[in-house]
Amino acid sequence: MSSSTLSTPSSSVADDGVMDSSHPRAGGPSRRRLFTPAEKLAHLAAYERACEENQGGAYLRREGLYSSHVTEWRKLRDAGVLEGKEPGAKIGTPTKDQSEIARLRRQLEVTERRLATTETALELMGKAHELLEQISESSGPDARRKKR
Repeated sequence: MSSSTLSTPSSSVADDGVMDSSHPRAGGPSRRRLFTPAEKLAHLAAYERACEENQGGAYLRREGLYSSHVTEWRKLRDAGVLEGKEPGAKIGTPTKDQSEIARLRRQLEVTERRLATTETALELMGKAHELLEQISESSGPDARRKKR
């Protein structure tokens, strides 16, 4: 490094070593926010509602949350760790059984969505088949006579 890069003082620190009040961390480091289990569940519900309207990212920015928070809180919720906890209660990591239950629940949700889609498609195909049969029956004998 050259001496010219070291000699320039930072613009946010005055000559007396005190930080300028316009600096974001002028008041010192802020405390880490802690969320109760109820707050985590409320944020998850609000985030999922926002995602239905394609506003998930806006919700996270507005609340000052990261997507990793949501991911972790979903795992805890799906494992049943957040339910029934009182504010201030310690939330441990899910056990192997709880993690397996959460994984199976997510897999079940995906399978149920696929099943609903398949049932809808089969219902539409059945209706289309019935309609085609009705059309062919109603125009069947007359159309055959005209062709001969």
